[in-house]
This record gives sequence, structure tokens and C-alpha cells, in this order.
Amino acid sequence: MNTSGSILSVNRDSEHRFSKPAATEITLIAGLGIEGDAHAGATVRHLHRLKTDAAAPNLRQVHLIHSELFEELESDGFGVSAGDLGENVTTSGIDLLALPRGTRLHLGDEAVVEVTGLRNPCSQINRFEPGLMKAVIGKADDGAIVRKSGIMSVVTVGGVVRPGDAIRVELPAGDQVPLEVV
Repeated sequence: MNTSGSILSVNRDSEHRFSKPAATEITLIAGLGIEGDAHAGATVRHLHRLKTDAAAPNLRQVHLIHSELFEELESDGFGVSAGDLGENVTTSGIDLLALPRGTRLHLGDEAVVEVTGLRNPCSQINRFEPGLMKAVIGKADDGAIVRKSGIMSVVTVGGVVRPGDAIRVELPAGDQVPLEVV
């Protein structure tokens, strides 16, 4: 497994919209998420999840997607780029989906996020581009569903993150628990 990569894009939006515009930098705040982003908070901020359990901890403070997904989607005829799928951080060089729960990603010089699980793509993805939902959900050789639309994390150490910053992967000690939907 590659234990280093880089950040291609950082994105945030103060409103609950599907896509997030690019920013020159984002500030991560420990325990909350990204300053100025609609999904920042210690408890859930996703609109659908607010209706079911508003007091639940926010395990989706920072959404990361690997840019390699965009290349795969392009070969299938889709035009998707950084921020389009609502991610905060677009990465390169790391197989995010293969990381175990509890992995710590060191973003730039200061910030650290801890991986909590997989993003479950929702039907809004087809409003962005018809047929895209099917393209980001695949099947593994054993028949298991593979969700390709990125991973979710919480901020454990705050800091400023910019495009071009390095990412360092710190795997958790002990048993490696595969990611599940959060």
C-alpha cells in the first residue's frame, strides 16, 4: 500500500449543495471539520441524517475522494472533476478505499484526519450526471458491493491544508478493520 500521496484540490461550501467549489486553502478544526463548510460540527450536519438523529456524532466532517476515480469515470464517458461530488479534499496516489478504519491521514504540515468509513453515494449523484450512481457502485470479485465515492473522516488535529500539500498515511495499530458506510 502506498503510504504517501498529495492533495490536488480543497473544496468547501457554506451551503448544503451537492458540489463544492474549489478553495485556495481550507482550515481544519479539531472535532468540528472544515471552517466555513456546511458539514462542520461535532454532531451530524448531513440534512437527511439530521432528521433521523440530530444528536449523533458527526463521523463525516471531511470527505476525501481519490482523483483516480475521475479518470475511471472519464473512461466510462462521465465528466467529473474535483469538488463535483461534494468532497472537501481530492487526493492523488493513495488507494483511499483500501484504508482500514482508524487510519490517520496527515494532510500538509499540521492537519490530521482519522478515517471513519465509506461515503454511501445517494440518488443526488444521478442529478449531477444521469447514470453516475451506477458507475460509482461496483462489485468485487466475491460479489461484495464496492462504494467508490470516497471516504469520510473526522479532524483530530487542526491546520491549514492547500492543493499541492503532501499526505502521509499512518495505519492504525492492531487489527485492520475494513471500512463500512458511515
